[in-house]
Amino acid sequence: MKLRSRLSGVLSLLAWGLLPTASVSQLPDGDMRAHGGPVRALAVVSEELLASASFDSTVIAWNLKNGRAQRIGRHHGTAVNALVARPDGCLVSGGEDGRIVTWCTATAAEPTVVAGHTEAVSSLAVAPDGVTVASGGWDRTVRLWPAQGPSRILAEHAAPITSVLFSSDGATVISASHDGTLRLTPIGSSGAARIVKLEQPANAMVRGSTGTVLLAAADGGVRALDETLLAVSDIANLDGPLTAIALSPDGTTAAVGGLRTPLTLIDLATRQVKQTPPSPGLPVWAIAFSKDGRDVFTGSGDRAVRRFDARTGAASSPSIATVPPPDMADRRERGAIVFRACAACHGVTAQDTNLAGPTLYRIMGRHIAARSDYTYSAALVGMNIVWSPATIAELFEQGPTKYTPGTKMPEQRITDPEDRKALVDWLTRVTVP
Repeated sequence: MKLRSRLSGVLSLLAWGLLPTASVSQLPDGDMRAHGGPVRALAVVSEELLASASFDSTVIAWNLKNGRAQRIGRHHGTAVNALVARPDGCLVSGGEDGRIVTWCTATAAEPTVVAGHTEAVSSLAVAPDGVTVASGGWDRTVRLWPAQGPSRILAEHAAPITSVLFSSDGATVISASHDGTLRLTPIGSSGAARIVKLEQPANAMVRGSTGTVLLAAADGGVRALDETLLAVSDIANLDGPLTAIALSPDGTTAAVGGLRTPLTLIDLATRQVKQTPPSPGLPVWAIAFSKDGRDVFTGSGDRAVRRFDARTGAASSPSIATVPPPDMADRRERGAIVFRACAACHGVTAQDTNLAGPTLYRIMGRHIAARSDYTYSAALVGMNIVWSPATIAELFEQGPTKYTPGTKMPEQRITDPEDRKALVDWLTRVTVP
């Protein structure tokens, strides 16, 4: 339990934006940013669609051709830690609320929500049948979710689960835990589970193209095992802890990243390592290859998704960009500088659309939770607040949690009265028609 508390504490610091982040105007090409918290998971849905999940409780489906948020799902009440795409294009997400949500972005159907874990869902995997899902949680259990019928606990560990994975034939589930154990559990009634103890925990796993399992470990090691978990070999040793790993569609290249390790590409045949330059995006929480293997995407602690050339590691083109930052006459203006912490979630001009939060265009004089094109937290709908320079200043003086209880807005206060005044004066000017 102490381990879980420490992990939760670290993630909470990131989730509430208490670590340094770059302003939107300073982001290099290849970034897209609309999340209000670190990007925890990525899933490639199709050649044109990428999905990202964040500590801000949202799942965003991105159009890769124009880099814009195509749909935003708000189906979890807390941070979303895990995300996978099914072959039919539907997304499955797992949150800190213990819920698993299936969301088919191409249809108007309501998402399917199921619950079974008593604590946060930390990892998800889709079986070769394209429908059955395995989940791992901080409650130390691995659950199996078949297409029909109730879920069941497939395995239990002595510590929280870090990663789950189906074998290539779908007959077994491999699970990794914070205590360094790997467990191979048959799904059927026959056969006994096999447990292997590693020197360091595997924080992430991916199934290789030749029946191998690739691990990204807490000590910075990248290792390969056969699916029986009997043979282990070192592929690379990087600056740990590593937190994410992905495999190219052709199975020739592994991509890894971590708390101190930027995106690193590894040629699995030669074991040659190629790192991207260090960036403000650390830590790297998630990695995914495009369907054609030409691009590789990272989800980072600074709320951005970045795209790189999978051959060279260079920032890829065409860039994936957020909605442009507000057109301000002087970006050095004090109010504009204060707003940088808000720009990840909110636009301010007539050209801006809703991001992780609603656009603030025409915010002054608007009743709280009044936009019909945005889904607000239920707690906000009944509040009697009209936004004005005074109420916005009060929001940031008290903090969203106290001023608007039940909001999903990340907790942040502006303690300097002059900064609060600069922000509301600037918003009053730039958000009018």
